Amino acid sequence: MAVVALSCAPATDSASGKAPVAAVTSERPSETLTPILEQAIPNIQGKTFTSAIVNFPPHARAVPHRHGEAFVYAYVLDGTMRSQLDGEPARTYHQGEHWVEEPGAHHVLTENTSKTEPAKLLVVFISNTGDELKVPEA
Repeated sequence: MAVVALSCAPATDSASGKAPVAAVTSERPSETLTPILEQAIPNIQGKTFTSAIVNFPPHARAVPHRHGEAFVYAYVLDGTMRSQLDGEPARTYHQGEHWVEEPGAHHVLTENTSKTEPAKLLVVFISNTGDELKVPEA
């Protein structure tokens, strides 16, 4: 309901020429996933290998999500990331560190810890052929 109200608000306050405080958004930026390689695994029928670069602008946060039945490996190429899977404590990962996600894991937190510097991951998925790689929580 707040979004509708904000979208109907005037763009500026006619008296001051400034945007009203309520119209200023504090929503954090999100990540972008760029696939590098997607290939069927020849000796495992029905499975696909996908590698991707995931860029996180400063202060970016991914929405809670799952990767279906994929096994996931994430390696921090640049920056510092905070990650948390359901039922586990949040951990901070620096350049050169990695984590894995078991099939069906609920990824409740993935964020770039820096408000000024970007972060970048190399992510590898072993998934069922045809499955979506990321399914945001509703």
